[in-house]
Amino acid sequence: MEEKKEFIRFVIKTVDKRVPVLIGTGGTVVDEVIELTNFADNEGADAALIISPYFFKLSDDSLYNYYSEIAQNTKLPIVLYNFPDRTAVSMDPKLVLKLAKEFTNIVGIKDTVDNISHTRQLINIVKSELKDFAVFSGFDEYFVPNLLAGGNGLIGGLSNIVPQKFEKLYKAYTERDFETLELLQRDVNVLMGIYTVSDFFIPAIKTAKMLTGYDIKPICKSPATTLSNSQVEEIKEILIKVKAI
Repeated sequence: MEEKKEFIRFVIKTVDKRVPVLIGTGGTVVDEVIELTNFADNEGADAALIISPYFFKLSDDSLYNYYSEIAQNTKLPIVLYNFPDRTAVSMDPKLVLKLAKEFTNIVGIKDTVDNISHTRQLINIVKSELKDFAVFSGFDEYFVPNLLAGGNGLIGGLSNIVPQKFEKLYKAYTERDFETLELLQRDVNVLMGIYTVSDFFIPAIKTAKMLTGYDIKPICKSPATTLSNSQVEEIKEILIKVKAI
């Protein structure tokens, strides 16, 4: 817990209000989630990104109880985080609508589901009643499909590596420059390969960032492992294909 707090404090201080900061405060112990969310609030975070409890496949009632207890004991805006591949449960759009209608500090959701139709259902069901509720995709390749469906875009990992490509992609979308959009979307499709280089993709993301010229080391805590030379070369080849290096 203390290490998480130290990291939160460092990130918020370093960003210094240049962009909004969403802090991941989710976990399996609701009291700890509340404590960390309130800490992030006091430090100046803009919102908390809270994944549903993982390991056990919880019912809608259990998920409702979890998020309602957090919402009632925190003031920071909450973005729900739906990632069924990691949590064993997918949040039903009707449950999301119920939570958002009952708790004004639940303001959005990150929907990391490899099926744009689920995200589209969220958009149709929730935003039809709460137009300001934000629906983000979690898979980078669904950035534009999310926008086309009426969503709010993406909270992804690849924008940490090549933020300029996603900035240009969004600009191409807003300006209806479909030729540029198509080219950039193909780049994103290629970059998605970074996620499959290793079984735990955080070292791969950090390695890719390092290869683009940033003075960082791809260090992660156990159980993450250091990438092999062949894996680093695989990432390098992906970045070369999209002219990122």
